[in-house]
Amino acid sequence: MNEVLLSNGVKMPQLGLGVWKSGVGKALNIAMHTAMDCGYRHFDTASFYENEEGVGQAIKESSIDRKDVFVTTKVWNDDQGYEQTLSAFDISLKKLNIEYIDLYLVHWPVSGMYLETWKALEYLYDQGAVKAIGVSNFLKHHLDDLLVHSSIKPMVNQLEHHPYLVQKNLQQFCKKENIQFEAWSPLMQGDIFKIPLLEKLAEQYGKSIAQIVLRWNIQNDIVVIPKSIHADRIRENAAILDFEIKAQDMAAIDALDQNKRMGPDPDVFV
Repeated sequence: MNEVLLSNGVKMPQLGLGVWKSGVGKALNIAMHTAMDCGYRHFDTASFYENEEGVGQAIKESSIDRKDVFVTTKVWNDDQGYEQTLSAFDISLKKLNIEYIDLYLVHWPVSGMYLETWKALEYLYDQGAVKAIGVSNFLKHHLDDLLVHSSIKPMVNQLEHHPYLVQKNLQQFCKKENIQFEAWSPLMQGDIFKIPLLEKLAEQYGKSIAQIVLRWNIQNDIVVIPKSIHADRIRENAAILDFEIKAQDMAAIDALDQNKRMGPDPDVFV
């Protein structure tokens, strides 16, 4: 798997497995082990997903060294604030049953709360409890505010990102600030399969539509975390390193942008 280098020198696998709505039992366990067997080393969960225990259990069951696995989790909106975040972190760490968390994120920019939440993440980072800290669903104005009031820059910004929501300006801003851009919902909750251009490119390259979109992310230096509990799709999503999309086709995918969200708007959701 490709890796990106975060601003503090931590290596982050560029392709990961998202586990939102992946359940808590056998299906999640099979998905985790399938992913590890075909090379995934990056797993993205959150306290809100209520499956941190399952993620941690599968990692413990594997023969992979802990140092070779990258685990992300997030503090939920109801737990934001300085002391509350520290408590929420302890709960997540206990549920995951691992020695440290590789990346801890502020899940959403809760107005009036996220600055205090960020101070707690800075403390956790300074204490060595996490290898990297970042944010999720932060738009440029949230980042501008955070950068003014923080002593440590977020190392990652995880956002909804797909061919209908490209956000080139935000990508460029994050790159300028050395904040790694990461994509959630890269497959548009299945809607990518309805886009004629992607059908055409999939046929042209001899790949699936999902593989085209994931490869588009990889070539844009974006970390991407497709979610699936289906073994065949998990394997398919990993098979994206043996081809390259031409520049004109990359631009054509960019041009699909409609500024259209499949998920909540960060300015409205919280």
